[in-house]
Amino acid sequence: MQKMLLGKTGLSLSRTGFGALPIQRVSFDEAAALLNRAVDAGIRYIDTARAYTDSEEKIGRALSRRRGEYAVATKTHAKNAEGFWKDLETSLTMLRTETIDVYQFHNPGFVPVPGGEDGLYDAAVQARAQGKIRFIGITQHSIDRAEQAVESGLYDTLQYPFNHLATNREVKLVRRCAERGVGFVAMKALSGGLVTDARAPFVYLSEFENVLPIWGFQHMWELEQLLKLSENPPKNDPEIQAVIEKDRAELVGAFCRSCGYCLPCPAGIQIPQANRMKQLLGRAVWQDYVTPHWQEEMEKIEGCVHCGQCAKRCPYDLKPFETLPEQLKYYREFVRQHAGQN
Repeated sequence: MQKMLLGKTGLSLSRTGFGALPIQRVSFDEAAALLNRAVDAGIRYIDTARAYTDSEEKIGRALSRRRGEYAVATKTHAKNAEGFWKDLETSLTMLRTETIDVYQFHNPGFVPVPGGEDGLYDAAVQARAQGKIRFIGITQHSIDRAEQAVESGLYDTLQYPFNHLATNREVKLVRRCAERGVGFVAMKALSGGLVTDARAPFVYLSEFENVLPIWGFQHMWELEQLLKLSENPPKNDPEIQAVIEKDRAELVGAFCRSCGYCLPCPAGIQIPQANRMKQLLGRAVWQDYVTPHWQEEMEKIEGCVHCGQCAKRCPYDLKPFETLPEQLKYYREFVRQHAGQN
């Protein structure tokens, strides 16, 4: 498996990272099998977060005896120093480790700085001095704040959505990270499931030597697919280029990446799925989304109160309360046309 250095951290890691958000949805035994298979295969970077329910605990149980074989990154949603220390101590306990390699501020609405009233950055510096964390990182969905963090010189790593659908501004962000020695961790390589051929983002991301993609794994077949790509990297041939161009034509622009920051919805609408249902029906296994469960979930759109909270929280400036009715209209017609075919 190809290796890389993560910015100026000195961490020598695999070019394929393990995104541990999806292991929330599997048992402890299933998670252990995935994690151990990944480390056996040479994956050396595992990303999780305090907010990912039992993900940290599953990693700790599965890999505590192999702690020297991988770097672990986790995150805090804390708003102040008190919350920071509470989250950090909990993460250390759950991960069964004395040190977290990369400790990240989890998509904050501002960029923490030394001397800030929130006390977050100062707490991170103190935790680093105590040996509880090694490097300070930040994750972002806002490119404005991502750029601010990189230019501040305060952060060892930046985690940001990046794949073959990237804008020119996002490509410049990646290159600026390389210039400043900031490790760039790419999340959302599959755009929340809308990209269905992993070869396209894999080939594109491999062209950036400073980018470490993390891939979310819930099933063993998903892991094996990425391991196969890592062991025998595909070339950017006409077939792959055609996939990339098709994805760009259909997905570039304003579309939901399923980050989930729009939630909770007071009407109970599953916005991350409902607001991209048309794309899911066209690009994923549509039979999975015409079940009685999803028909019931989509009908909740009728209960939207147009409070606008989803739009205020969306880091991509989408306005789901305006687009959801059209998604429901399309969905109803799709279900009608495909009745009895699933």
